[in-house]
Amino acid sequence: MHSTNVSARHLWLLMGFVLSCSPSYSLAEEPPGGKGPILMASQTGSVYDFTLNDIDGKPVSLGQFKGKVLLLVNTASFCGNTPQYGDMQEMYERYQAKGLEILAFPANNFGQQEPGTNQEIKNFCYTKYSLTFPLFTKISVKGGDKHPLYRYLTEQSPFPGEVEWNFQKYLVDRKGNVVARYQHRTKPLADEIVRDVERELVKQ
Repeated sequence: MHSTNVSARHLWLLMGFVLSCSPSYSLAEEPPGGKGPILMASQTGSVYDFTLNDIDGKPVSLGQFKGKVLLLVNTASFCGNTPQYGDMQEMYERYQAKGLEILAFPANNFGQQEPGTNQEIKNFCYTKYSLTFPLFTKISVKGGDKHPLYRYLTEQSPFPGEVEWNFQKYLVDRKGNVVARYQHRTKPLADEIVRDVERELVKQ
């Protein structure tokens, strides 16, 4: 009996230590396929809190996308990943009517691969890829001049960490929660992104 009490006391001490040293976490619902719960850090704020200029310089509040599933992508015109624009457009045509919006944020942070003006970026994207999803004014996604949206995504969302390269992606659910992040090499039509997008689209 004495050893049982000691074990229980040790267990509670251990749990207290873990909780005191860990960031705030919550367990997400078990994903389809029964692979177990996802451990996810709690999120403060929302992407809806930010306003950015579109490629023509007009302010756009991301709050206007409430109720939509969003894919946020930092883009560049002269990158090995630039052909992903084509996949992004295909995804948009496939799912836009079901509630998907893709938001592209040109940035020149990696390899100087987005050196042009906003007008040059617009002409390139609309001419070469015939984009119909929202394209925004060039911003910085890394460093001291990092845009507040990306400061939020990389420091306050459930997926902290710097943007690594052009075409990194964040998935946002219909309530404004960041629910996934994908590396720049993961193409928009990769199975894992399509699966996650379709899962979020059926939620209301």
